[in-house]
Amino acid sequence: MITIIDKNIREEYPDKYFELRKEAESALDLLKSREGKGKDFLGWLDLPKQDPEHLRLLKTVAQEIYDSGDLMVCIGIGGSYLGAKAFIHALYGDNHNIRFIGHHLSPLELSDLLEELQERDFYINVISKSGTTTEPGIAFRVLRDLAEKKYGDKVSKRIITTTDGEKGALRKLAEEKGYRSFVIPADVGGRFSVLTPVGLLPILAAGADLDQINRGALKGFQTAFLVNNDNPVLNYVTSRNLCYRDDKAIEILASMEPRLHYLSEWWKQLYGESEGKEGKGIFPASVDFTTDLHSMGQWIQDGVRNIFETFLLVDNYNKDVEIPHDETDLDNLNYLVGKKLSYVNQKAYEGTKLAHQEGGVPTMTIHLEQLDEEHLAELCVLFEVGVAVSGYILDVNPFDQPGVEAYKSKMFELLGKADVK
Repeated sequence: MITIIDKNIREEYPDKYFELRKEAESALDLLKSREGKGKDFLGWLDLPKQDPEHLRLLKTVAQEIYDSGDLMVCIGIGGSYLGAKAFIHALYGDNHNIRFIGHHLSPLELSDLLEELQERDFYINVISKSGTTTEPGIAFRVLRDLAEKKYGDKVSKRIITTTDGEKGALRKLAEEKGYRSFVIPADVGGRFSVLTPVGLLPILAAGADLDQINRGALKGFQTAFLVNNDNPVLNYVTSRNLCYRDDKAIEILASMEPRLHYLSEWWKQLYGESEGKEGKGIFPASVDFTTDLHSMGQWIQDGVRNIFETFLLVDNYNKDVEIPHDETDLDNLNYLVGKKLSYVNQKAYEGTKLAHQEGGVPTMTIHLEQLDEEHLAELCVLFEVGVAVSGYILDVNPFDQPGVEAYKSKMFELLGKADVK
């Protein structure tokens, strides 16, 4: 179960809250009607109903990779890798068989990966609708060359494409080379693609449970589409837009669990790319507590009051550590003897929230009952529905990203590409 506690913000804006809540309900109705801006990119609403045969094939390939003990290198940028990385890091930390590349242009990172792959067997999963995006395109060219030299005429089994179902350079290459291939639905944008083969293949290849993911996604949609006082999407959207209308244009997602770091990164893309257009939108930022309390905590406590804070909390852990007794107590920690680390973390959250509220920061809290596939899938769905509703409140198209093309054209021109428009 996922709940959102926004009492602090409701009390801050008692009259305006229910007015804006009605706007949020109308925006949710618009999304459900599929008649709003960007209506051609709402295929993600149907993902819990994916073809069972399609999912069976996906699961079979993922199981092959997992059982092999080999690495799988996921090549993609933006939504083509962030959702999978968020899930995998949340579930397994750094203890998994998936590597990510193609989301930057670092020669150091790619060189280190090449050195690792010289000593390990590996699969490649290249993820791109077009197959021509610069960052993943370069990484794939380099890694495909290595794979062809390493595996020879057996290389086709080692390369899996996730791309457009009918067109594009990667689709053409997959057909020419005989690579196994999965389809990115044409009506699903990259940042909404975590529950398509884009995210599911690497997530399942890392060992995750597909049934739990599907159960969580279905629960997320059922919860998000209810119009009642307990709807976490409407609570979240209403509170964040109240803050925005009060000139608090920065939302800080403050996770109390380092395993959720890349979930915050995924959230930043989802909300930044969906809302930030036409001179509008809340700027999404994130911090990892308690680590960043010793750095960014000062700014949050005493800096410019143009922020609000959304805490992300795991309520129950499947592993924990008890603090032991020390005879000398030189560190003055014996008052915590017998306490669980999760208890200390909970009190750190409570103390931080109170301090930041006293410092003039509106806060709300998202509670995950536990950190597993079901709750992660549910949370992703709630965030996706939330950003669509929030975009409609802002009267922007939440499903396009025209500004992303600006840097590409400038870069291509500087690199000397012939057909820059």
